[in-house]
Amino acid sequence: MSRIADTFQAAADAGRMTFMPFITAGDPSTETTAAALRGLRDAGVDLIELGFPYSDPIADGPVIQASYTRALDNGITVDAILEMMESLKGENLPPTLAMVSFAIIFRFGTEAFAKKAADVGFAGLIVPDLPADEAEDMAAVASAHGLDLVQLIAPTTTTERTQQILNASTGFVYCVSVAGTTGVRTELPAELTEQLRGLRKSTTLPLAVGFGISGPDQVKALEEVADGVIVGSAIVRLIAAAESPDAATAAVRDFSTDMQTAVTAVRPSAR
Repeated sequence: MSRIADTFQAAADAGRMTFMPFITAGDPSTETTAAALRGLRDAGVDLIELGFPYSDPIADGPVIQASYTRALDNGITVDAILEMMESLKGENLPPTLAMVSFAIIFRFGTEAFAKKAADVGFAGLIVPDLPADEAEDMAAVASAHGLDLVQLIAPTTTTERTQQILNASTGFVYCVSVAGTTGVRTELPAELTEQLRGLRKSTTLPLAVGFGISGPDQVKALEEVADGVIVGSAIVRLIAAAESPDAATAAVRDFSTDMQTAVTAVRPSAR
């Protein structure tokens, strides 16, 4: 089993869900990102999703798009992100996944990127714009380097495409809660529960829900249908508002501690 699969299994054995925060690499600097990663570790989060800024994101809402723009304007590069991650090896970060466009991977070189990502400490890849007919090839390359390939399934994903995605996915399934972009929402769609129950019949992989999860109050609604929750925009806003790396670290640590308490109090789905 992979580090990601082990993490979900350990949470399930403990009778709780997992929490995975998202932050943008290089917003506003790699120093702040490194500090925030340590703060998330100290809060006891289960996994971390690290976004690679991209000039043309396909699923990110205004908050994360703005963070990408700030990072790119400040000169962030793929090499700088990889170097930052390498500098954190040995600091016991939770399993960390790169949320990265396939366009970035393709330009870097699929094999080269997978090898480098594994070498610097990533546990998996989330590739939101990966074409379904290329997913199996990417999954094979990732697996060869010990990386999980996590893919997204949206409410609008067809049955045929869903099965194709599931066949190539490892680690967990990223379940998009709404047909739209990322962003803070006050409530989750009523049909989400039915969508998750349907997916549960098709896979034994853990189901983690993202897009629209904004805080602890929404976790209870996913009890017994999801295995984990992902929060992005709410955390990115905290980092953007912080006046220093230390303030960013404290903000994400406090928020994540509350989220970790919330996921510990609910039961995951039965896999």
